[in-house]
Amino acid sequence: MFIFDFLQIFSIPKSTITKLKNNTSNTNKALNPEFGEVAFIRQIYFKPIFDNANLFNELENLKNADIITTHKIRFIFITDFINIEAYDIKAQEQLSIPFAELYQNYDFFLPIAGFEKAILTAENPADTKAAYQMGKLFDAIKNNNELDQHTLNIFLTRLLFCFFAEDTNIFEKQSFTALIKNYTDEQGSQLSELLNDCFHILNLDENDTKRQTYPAFLQRLPYVNGGLFAEQYQIPEFNAKSRRLLLNCAQLDWSEINPDIFGSMFQSVIDPKQRAELGQHYTSVKNIMKVIKPLFLEPLYQELDKLKVLVQSPERDKKLTALLQRISDIKIFDPACGSGNFLIIAYKELRKLEIEIMKNFSQTKSMFSGIHLDHFYGLEIDDFACETARLSLYLAEHQMHQQMADELGIRAPTLPLKNIKSIKCCNSLRENWEVFCPRKNRENDEVYIIGNPPFGGKQGRTLDQTLDIKLVFGDINKNIDYVTNWFMKGAKYIRDSVSEVAFVATSSICQGEQVPILWKRIFALNVSIKFAYRSFIWKNSARENAAVHTIIIGLSSQNNDKKIIYDEINNKLLSENVENISPYIINGKNIYIESRRDNISEISEIYSGSMPNDGGFLLLDEKEKKELLQKDPNVKKYIRKFLGADEFIKNKQRYCLWLVNEKNVMNIESIVNRILGVKNSRSSSPREATRSLAKTPHLFGEIRQPVSGEYILIPSTSSENREYIPIGFINSDVISSNANLIVPNATLYEFGILTSEMHNDFMRVVAGRLESRYRYSAKVIYNNFPFPDVTEKQKAEISKLSQEILLVREDYPDKNLAYLYDPDTMPEPLKQAHQTLDKAVEKLYRDKPFKDSSERVEFLFERYEQLVKNLQKGTKK
Repeated sequence: MFIFDFLQIFSIPKSTITKLKNNTSNTNKALNPEFGEVAFIRQIYFKPIFDNANLFNELENLKNADIITTHKIRFIFITDFINIEAYDIKAQEQLSIPFAELYQNYDFFLPIAGFEKAILTAENPADTKAAYQMGKLFDAIKNNNELDQHTLNIFLTRLLFCFFAEDTNIFEKQSFTALIKNYTDEQGSQLSELLNDCFHILNLDENDTKRQTYPAFLQRLPYVNGGLFAEQYQIPEFNAKSRRLLLNCAQLDWSEINPDIFGSMFQSVIDPKQRAELGQHYTSVKNIMKVIKPLFLEPLYQELDKLKVLVQSPERDKKLTALLQRISDIKIFDPACGSGNFLIIAYKELRKLEIEIMKNFSQTKSMFSGIHLDHFYGLEIDDFACETARLSLYLAEHQMHQQMADELGIRAPTLPLKNIKSIKCCNSLRENWEVFCPRKNRENDEVYIIGNPPFGGKQGRTLDQTLDIKLVFGDINKNIDYVTNWFMKGAKYIRDSVSEVAFVATSSICQGEQVPILWKRIFALNVSIKFAYRSFIWKNSARENAAVHTIIIGLSSQNNDKKIIYDEINNKLLSENVENISPYIINGKNIYIESRRDNISEISEIYSGSMPNDGGFLLLDEKEKKELLQKDPNVKKYIRKFLGADEFIKNKQRYCLWLVNEKNVMNIESIVNRILGVKNSRSSSPREATRSLAKTPHLFGEIRQPVSGEYILIPSTSSENREYIPIGFINSDVISSNANLIVPNATLYEFGILTSEMHNDFMRVVAGRLESRYRYSAKVIYNNFPFPDVTEKQKAEISKLSQEILLVREDYPDKNLAYLYDPDTMPEPLKQAHQTLDKAVEKLYRDKPFKDSSERVEFLFERYEQLVKNLQKGTKK
């Protein structure tokens, strides 16, 4: 009765189940219904097994049976009620579990209930399926063996090679799988010894006499070399389940597996947490091409295009031969190579170019590839990533040999492999790159450094990473991202040479305080930005993580007339040829907006708001405020409205206890426990400065609140989608948190400049980011913004237009600033008021209108540069 109860759980109608039970009108299509077999058309073939029959073999027999295809069966379900072997024919997935774990794996059968399985995001579904199956095998091996991680990593990469080799004609078709099926028992007890013999003979030269000591069926395995099987490692022990899982893996079509992402995908195998996100952990080919195309691939194709238009002649062939020699001499170096994604794509693209060049000779020539794996260098700190990088390069080489054979008829042997010594497991930042990837002649040897180094912001840095920064930069600077180490080492490597570098990085290295710290040093090496991609979302982030906003920067010490800025707008990649790319990724001179304490224009001072540093005890929400007032109405005089950035923009209600100038606060019974809470919170802090604040627990940790008048409030973070950062005038009775910046006693004129398009364009270029949101900074933005020189009459005009904006806002009393400044909901009158102000502010700088934001920023940078020179001379104006 089990199968009928099982189907009922998956919402199969009772009437259908009754027909199956009674086999009404031959509803049950099973071969042997009298033995409990049930075949439900288009759904499931259920077969119970008795007498110690082998479940795996029964499953294999049924998979190939005509009845499965005739009745379009989706699932095969074999069980002896101790274990289950099931197979999803459409998804080509196998389930091997103890019967008692069926309830944990019900999702495998959900298509019976009409819930189709989602295909996990990957460029090739075969990659996902292979990683999933290998993950199950890895778990089973690890649970029954006490092997160190390195040994397991080596074993895994060797297995992967064998699976790939027998499906891509490196080995005889299915020869490795046949050995396991035919020469090991079903309990798996002989499998470890067989694999040990296999791996040993794969390392023996065809002429090695030791081969003769092995059985003939093992001698058919070829000599592999390449160091892949050179060292002896312990082979894990197998049982019946792990043997079945290994055969499940072997039966996948490994010729469909994409070597481009082979290593990255299989890093997820060793981490079950990552397995649910397969397809999210590799760098896509599209993103890798963004790096390598402008760096070296497009220039090389352009050279080929020049030769294609020449008349066929010996002289043309000579030039084609020179181009072949040039690309064979090129070295590709990824100093944070991970599992080799960038190296593999670069290798394959150069091989494709080589094939194109060979096709253009006037006479067909028989020539082998001159592009060798020992010209592809990688440094990586993770052991498993290094192993998979080597393996992936071998597989990519074989793949390109096959492509060359298909297109040119030139067949190059894959075996024996050549040992790859150019991939090294180490801390890249402490390795001498000049020694690792040597050049005979800096002026002629082309080395292209590429990759996606670890981003690592300023927070959570380890002691080792801090030391890395000191070794690379010569000093420890906390205000710089970890990824900048690779840019600095890369710039030192390529200076005064033809070599070039291009890395992916977080956009923060071209924003805020980091710009002068990093780029002054790089440009001092006579290195410039050759090309750059403005910020875009890096698509390979794990689903649990926030999207990473990245840039790509290409560096060169050559005088490149053609420098290119790329920008993705509405999913279209646009490019602009410019004279120079500044460190802010705009067309213009290399100007650095330095962090400064004083402003460069004669305007009001700006401050951060007040910081509670209270453990939350001085802050109140609406409910807490009401409860406190019910308990003690006299405390009302101490309660002030409290604004963080969110409260200001979204009009949320929040309050605080403001006890400045109050001496006997410990006598106020209704709030004494809150004050004691602040004291305890500060006293337990690891920071000495915070602990000292425990002496005044009734006060905010830092107080910068104006005592009278109004102040302009600027939220420190704001959405990148807004054309204008929402700012406003706030009465001094309202307390601003340190999540905002405040300009006490500011004027309507200053409000007008700060809310103008000119100021917002400047901010967008130089501001730091929190994820993708703008971070407004006093030291980088406000103090550096070049205000115009104006007359009192001009000030009055700007003040009038500023007042108009504030009046228009008041026409929408039920709307918060988030709504009013959302581009999709911004009311037309408010938009027009801002545009009128924008034109008036522009005229303060010059009469001729600016054509776009780039021209505005370029003008402001030049004015900034002049104001800084004036400061150095001792005058502000």
